[in-house]
Amino acid sequence: MENTHNALTAILRVAPSTPHAEAINQQVAQWLAGLSAEYASALTALAAQPAWLKQWQKVVSCSQFALAQILSEQQIGLLNTLSESLSQQWQADDYQHALKRYIPEGCDTLALDKGLRLWRNTMMVRSIWRDLNRLATTLDITKELTHLADVAVNYTLNYHYNALCAVRGIPQNAQGQAMPMLVLGMGKLGAFELNLSSDIDLIFAYPHSGETVPSEPTGRSISHQEFFTQLGQKLIKSLDAQTIEGFVFRVDMRLRPYGQSGALASNFDSLENYYLTQGRDWERYAMVKARVMACSAGDNRSAYTPEKQELMQLLRSFTYRKYVDFSAIEALRDLKVRIRQEVKRRRLKGNVKLGEGGIREVEFIVQAQQLIRGGRDSQLQTPSLMQALQGLVALGAMPAHNAEQLRQNYVFLRNTEHAIQAWQDQQTQDIPQDPTAQWALAQAMGFDDWGSFTAQLEQHMQQVSTSFANVIALPEEPQNNAVQQHWQSLWAEGDLAVLQQQLERIRFDEPAQSAQTLHALHHAPQVLAVDKTGSQRLNKFIPLLLCKISERSQPATTLQRLQPFIIAIVRRSAYVLLLIENPAALEQLVILSEASPWIPERLTEYPALLDELLSPSNLYQIPSKNELSAELTQTILRIPEDDLEQQMEALRYFRHAHGLKVAACEVTGKLPLMKVSDYLTELAEVILTYALNLAWEEMSRKHGLPGGQTEPNFIVVGYGKLGGIELGHGSDLDLVFIHNADSQQYTQISEGQRSLDNHTFYTRMAQKMILLLDTKMPSGTLYEVDMRLRPSGNSGLLVSTLSAFSKYQNNEAWTWEHQALVRTRVVAGDTELAQHFNAVRQATLCQVRDQAKLKQDVIDMRQKMRNQLGSKTKEAQAGLFNIKQDAGGIVDIEFIVQYLVLAHAHQHPSLVAYSDNIRILEAVGQCALLNAAQITILTEAYKTLRAQTHKLALQQQGNTIEGAGLEALRQDVEGIWQRLLE
Repeated sequence: MENTHNALTAILRVAPSTPHAEAINQQVAQWLAGLSAEYASALTALAAQPAWLKQWQKVVSCSQFALAQILSEQQIGLLNTLSESLSQQWQADDYQHALKRYIPEGCDTLALDKGLRLWRNTMMVRSIWRDLNRLATTLDITKELTHLADVAVNYTLNYHYNALCAVRGIPQNAQGQAMPMLVLGMGKLGAFELNLSSDIDLIFAYPHSGETVPSEPTGRSISHQEFFTQLGQKLIKSLDAQTIEGFVFRVDMRLRPYGQSGALASNFDSLENYYLTQGRDWERYAMVKARVMACSAGDNRSAYTPEKQELMQLLRSFTYRKYVDFSAIEALRDLKVRIRQEVKRRRLKGNVKLGEGGIREVEFIVQAQQLIRGGRDSQLQTPSLMQALQGLVALGAMPAHNAEQLRQNYVFLRNTEHAIQAWQDQQTQDIPQDPTAQWALAQAMGFDDWGSFTAQLEQHMQQVSTSFANVIALPEEPQNNAVQQHWQSLWAEGDLAVLQQQLERIRFDEPAQSAQTLHALHHAPQVLAVDKTGSQRLNKFIPLLLCKISERSQPATTLQRLQPFIIAIVRRSAYVLLLIENPAALEQLVILSEASPWIPERLTEYPALLDELLSPSNLYQIPSKNELSAELTQTILRIPEDDLEQQMEALRYFRHAHGLKVAACEVTGKLPLMKVSDYLTELAEVILTYALNLAWEEMSRKHGLPGGQTEPNFIVVGYGKLGGIELGHGSDLDLVFIHNADSQQYTQISEGQRSLDNHTFYTRMAQKMILLLDTKMPSGTLYEVDMRLRPSGNSGLLVSTLSAFSKYQNNEAWTWEHQALVRTRVVAGDTELAQHFNAVRQATLCQVRDQAKLKQDVIDMRQKMRNQLGSKTKEAQAGLFNIKQDAGGIVDIEFIVQYLVLAHAHQHPSLVAYSDNIRILEAVGQCALLNAAQITILTEAYKTLRAQTHKLALQQQGNTIEGAGLEALRQDVEGIWQRLLE
């Protein structure tokens, strides 16, 4: 026996040229020493085959994952198990047959999950072996991997469907027939193009709403929505959860309607309504690759054919138009720009999937044409990239040689992706930095050295990048490079005095100041330290910038504002190049920097925001709230679901980008004050909704469902500027969290989850929301969150039940807290609970009050604020005016409005219908509590003063200004205050 082991050790040794040969050989020797005589004998027979031995060398050298599985105690005999099938192309039935050897009959969920993972690991070793040794083509491997996923999802779905029917009843249609859940496979799964360590994108659907029919006479029925939601949760857990044996497939559900905030499973009517009324172009793009890949029908793949056909017809009607769809071209151009922007922002160079010239760009080239032409040319209605490519050639939409080149590019990139993932079974497409991993990748790809491989890779990616740039491209505009000679000589001049003389000669604004700015920029340490390429780009950029600045009315101020920005980007010269190659972006930079110092300061902090200047038409186009939500969903979809840090960074970029857009619109006069506040408020609401859903998903995954509800019984109440729809640039968020679950009850859990009482659940969920919003990241915070307006302030509970909130408002709240309640509304969360909150708010505000006490409380609080925050005596004597806090300012108007609501709402409930001051003033006028002239005075004064605060914020100035010119306005407001309250 010892001789056999020694012989095997010698035979199975990897070549000394392998960088990690010693480590591999030691592991293999230890493993061989523990083998049984029977297995050792079988292994000796395999090793006697030269072809097998060569394959062994390739696999154990290029895949640490495969080696670990082969040597695992749980996988004894793995090589024997696989040996006969390595040359065979497997279908779904083959994987199904293999799976049954790992799943005991009548097993529980734990045994199921363990068996699935061991089976998956074995099958993955088989795929890696076949792939690295080219025993099958790339596309055959991706097809086998898709069959593997299909069988895993189908088997697990049916296991949990049957188990759930036994306890929750059977979902049935109107004819009394069992109703299935259909699983849509999206992306590579839908196209039979799955890679070695891919996640799977799924959407769950079922035909009709209704209730289950209990299996036992005493059983309790539940809605189909609850049934299929629970089924989906169990399916995801069995596939996605990480155990000691690993995982089966990572599951991504974010492509479903409404993304993370949407129902986990939807009936056909809901799907149709969503795609008909709210479906976006990027969702059409995603649906190109959709197919029904699993169904709760056991092994009978032909079952429920009508339901499958109905679902796919519904989706095809949404995806493909009945004509050549030119309307999609603009949306696809926008998507194309976003792809390239993401490459720059996330620094994806070296990523064979997402980087420039990567797999995603090949897919875009083909799918864009499918979306445009597929409605008329049905042969393009296929999820398969290769079939679609052939169809484009047949239709004359793509030259045959271009299609062949693209095919070769795609195959090389997919092989590279597989080799990267085979190394450690990780979901990555990044070119490795570790020398050993680099050697393994080059060997797996058939190259003798790393340099030869990377040269070939760069050639393929460059070809793809060129094709991508040309697809649905806009006609190029001629670029004007004729920069006047004196701007070049100005930047080249190193002597301060001479520089100032030259600026005086051409009548440049503030020549002494401008000369100092240019001289300081020239000698800044960051500029002096820049490399040759960066210096060349900067020397080309500055003359272009000076030429643009000289055309403006305030060139000296604009140049001074842009100096820190230039220093910030000079060592990241890709941004300098962006401005050189995009004159429109440079022009917008100059225009906006002249208008406001706030904008160049934001660009200095976050240079990636330059991307937003590339398309002026897009920069000044204001999206609706639904469009904001769809854009955020699309942005987050590109990030792995478990990468919370990257999601938080993406949220911050999203907020900063739209903050820049609204500021640009405001300073250029393209958006009035009220629309600015609407935009900023809706932006906050979209982000709050996303944060709520993200926190809910994480908490419910770990701790189950409060009250068994599949949606959060929770709302976010906005106070202050958020509640009053008056957010400004840099506003913080005044929030209160409320839930309506029974605090004494505990969450309903599944296996592996830890139960919490409902109140603790929602408190932790709120804490996670705050963490998402105000954690300091490299890209800053999302919002500063202020929770001091909750019941009992900082000493109160972070989250209140609705009943506790109502009790506090009725029995303990101060008058100023009821004033604050005037400017509240629900900004995110459960619709039904929001209605209950509105009822509590109305009942509280409509109470009959002691008028004398109310008046005195309002006067006292106003005086207290004025003493603490208003202008001091010296400032007032100097003619200065604090727009917000001084007499006749914004807070006076707000207190007048709040006083009128609290004093008269018991007689005029319409006063509490809205939370913003302008519409409340309209209601005050309708109730004849003030005359028309007084309403006009307060409304116009409020708008004027708020517009001034916005302008000051963008000019980075405080709220104290020269009072001249505002005396009449202030006197009018003070006069109304005195008549009402003094």
